[in-house]
Amino acid sequence: MQLRYVFSELGQGLRRNLSMHLAVILTLFVSLTLVGLGVLFHLQAEKAADHWGSQLQIQVSLCTAEDNNPACVSEVTDAQRDAITAVIDENPEAAGWDLETKDEAFAKVKELYGADKFEGDNAVLTVDDMPQSLWVELQDPERFDGLVSAVGGLDGVSVVRDMRRYIEPIIGSINMLQWVSIATAAFLVLAALLLVANTIRLAAFARRKEIGIMRLVGASTLYIALPFLLEALVTALLGVLLATGALAAFMYFGIEQRGQDKLKFIPWIGMEQYGVAVVVVAVLGPLLTVLPTLVLTRKYLKV
Repeated sequence: MQLRYVFSELGQGLRRNLSMHLAVILTLFVSLTLVGLGVLFHLQAEKAADHWGSQLQIQVSLCTAEDNNPACVSEVTDAQRDAITAVIDENPEAAGWDLETKDEAFAKVKELYGADKFEGDNAVLTVDDMPQSLWVELQDPERFDGLVSAVGGLDGVSVVRDMRRYIEPIIGSINMLQWVSIATAAFLVLAALLLVANTIRLAAFARRKEIGIMRLVGASTLYIALPFLLEALVTALLGVLLATGALAAFMYFGIEQRGQDKLKFIPWIGMEQYGVAVVVVAVLGPLLTVLPTLVLTRKYLKV
């Protein structure tokens, strides 16, 4: 196989259908960016749910040694905690519970506000200041009054919080943005596929004489289709690079500059989640161009 010829045809094909390739690249750029944003919004919702609990949970904060609640005269004892969990186990509204230790609660606070604020002799909070909490899973998110009444007055309980009040508006908004991004991306992905099909059809038509000659001299289908596949790969890579840059700009200007600096009570996504979105975009981009090209070249390259 003469690679020199293949790359020569690749350059000619890119120049010959420059406007169509630009249209594919821009469509891929927008659609992949929206897909990446959908992934980031989904991961943001998961991170918020991990921090605050899900909409099917209530939080039972247990007493600390210096609790502001007058009902808390001392740190919750093991016997009091066992009595509280026994009541939860017997309540029909509860599906189960998990204990969040002081160390786990302190780790959440450090992740949210920055570990440097809680180091040294004059730290605002220490691990001993954090309460233990019981995260109670509900059978039905609309039925929890009986459980709250049963647990709220027990010895060792500081406060019972319905986490839906905190998380439902935030998670609802994030999920809406996620689905809007993915739905819009789906339409643009369809547009990208149609553009890829038109580009291949026009390129094959422009080279129909060359393809006929190559068929007569015994050139293989792969040899004839390779320039088309490389064109698809180039457009995919450019679309992926542009989408990756747009997602990086969103992480910097949208998350770091505005989110983390102004809304510190929300646990924000970081570079790990950005990496996940980039991987999804990097895989999806070539699939949207190379696979349709493989299928369509079988049709349009028959002479």
